[in-house]
Amino acid sequence: MASTSSLFIGLSGLNANSRNIDVIGNNIANVNTNGFKSGRLNFAKALSRTVSEGTSPGSVAGGSNPTQFGQGVTIAGTQRNMAEGAPTGTGDSRDLAIEGNGFFILESGQDEYYTRVGAFRTDRDDFLTSIDGNYVLGYPADDNFQIQPGALERISIPVGSLTIAEATTSVNMAGNLNASGTVAITGSSHTLDTTTGAGFSLVAGATVPATLPNQLETTSLLGEIEDPLSPGSGTPLFSAGQTIRVEGVEKGTQILGSSGYLVEAASTVQDFMDFLTNAFGLRTDIGTNGDGSQPGVSLDPLTGTLAVTGNTGDSNNITMTGEDIRVFNADGTLSAQPFLVNQTAEASGEAVKTAFTVYDSLGTPLRVDISMVLENKSNTGTTWRYYAESSDDTVGGPSIGTGTVQFDNFGKIVGPESVAVVLDRDGTGAASPLTFDIRFNSDGDQITSLTDSESSLVSTFQDGVPIGTLDSYSVGGDGMITGTFSNGLIRTLGQVALASFTVPEGLVELEQNLYRPGPNSGPAIVTEPQQLGTGRIVSGALETSNVDLGQEFISLILASTGYSASARVIRTSDELIQQLLVLGQ
Repeated sequence: MASTSSLFIGLSGLNANSRNIDVIGNNIANVNTNGFKSGRLNFAKALSRTVSEGTSPGSVAGGSNPTQFGQGVTIAGTQRNMAEGAPTGTGDSRDLAIEGNGFFILESGQDEYYTRVGAFRTDRDDFLTSIDGNYVLGYPADDNFQIQPGALERISIPVGSLTIAEATTSVNMAGNLNASGTVAITGSSHTLDTTTGAGFSLVAGATVPATLPNQLETTSLLGEIEDPLSPGSGTPLFSAGQTIRVEGVEKGTQILGSSGYLVEAASTVQDFMDFLTNAFGLRTDIGTNGDGSQPGVSLDPLTGTLAVTGNTGDSNNITMTGEDIRVFNADGTLSAQPFLVNQTAEASGEAVKTAFTVYDSLGTPLRVDISMVLENKSNTGTTWRYYAESSDDTVGGPSIGTGTVQFDNFGKIVGPESVAVVLDRDGTGAASPLTFDIRFNSDGDQITSLTDSESSLVSTFQDGVPIGTLDSYSVGGDGMITGTFSNGLIRTLGQVALASFTVPEGLVELEQNLYRPGPNSGPAIVTEPQQLGTGRIVSGALETSNVDLGQEFISLILASTGYSASARVIRTSDELIQQLLVLGQ
């Protein structure tokens, strides 16, 4: 009987050590498997026969210990080592590792699984997935790129397809305005006469004025101005349906944009004058120039000529010829170049001009010109007037803002430090108007007014961006997915979520480095990275296995020795049985 028992004991040793070798071999085989957690087989002694439980000490004899015979070894179970594996850099920002106890959350069909392996990629539908196609879950961003915590969703990262633009809200300026320059007093001056030099007059029978039928007034209809090339014929110079177009006029060093006025039956000379005022960007609301002249377009009724008076400062000097004002028929053909333009004065005075680009809500680039003109000098400092202009304004003319800026007698700006400028975008599909601040003193950039230095002005920064596509993305330690756009914009696209478990060793291991909750693991606790012990995310790395190869080889030797020893027990027991059989014969 004893010899037979030893056979089964040896067999249990063979079975247990064989299973141990299986576990060790699996650990060694997965030494290069990312995120693999090593296992350990635990043995338990089998006690199945008790001869005596022992006795307690008495007055006559002392106590005795139990008499028990073991019946071999059993497998108590396996134990998974959930310690972190070392993160190893891959050079690919799409690979993620976790420094902590968290798990990535994956979706496959209607089920959720968990993994430590962050080898993620985007599929053709722009969703972030694992290498075997399971969707990575997290928190999405709304249209304003704000994270929306709550229910988990698939994470979309549309590299190469998402377009985005942001409207300009502020522009920073810097430079120095020469305080020793000449105060601007005179604006440019032009007369608009007929090509014959005879002045404009009305056709016979014109309705206004009644007192002097041939005298031109601001209320006169454009359709009643006589063609100077056909005097006394009653032929009008303008007719309804024609367009008076101004293009090619130079202001300072900038060519103004093209402007057109549609002549209607009720169009008056004043309407035309208002059009010219807007087309030239003349500011008539800031009072008279230093020489007493009034900026704008005026009419001399006696001579029938128009006078164009510009704003002061050489940056506002207007240069034009008769070829810059033309009349086109409704079919687009040229009708006439009716004006003879004479310049009688040039604008003068210290001034400086620069240009910068802003963007509307659709990302359309818009040019803005800004000039600074020395308007006054006193014992308390200097006063400069700014003129903001843009030919991209869809309402009125190029002038979009003006005002004065004060500097003290140390050349430091007194105020205002910023001004709001409005640029109309009606009819473009963009949000209208585009309103942005021009900052003269902000974020380390400032304008000064000191002497003995040529005036300079430059735009150092504007916060709008044109249309751009998503070029790349990265994931931060907090799981935030940050996208970088071709226009330089950086925005949040989503956030990777992590899960933790009360007993991670209780998870049920599946294929493809996946886990599902087990009876003893507890439910998944979903949260942001770096919360509840989940740990931080490391971009551009993958977690290696936590297999200690040296220890595994030691364990393998021990298991092999145990297996061999158990085999020796079986062999010895078999020899004893054979001898007993021989003796029994």
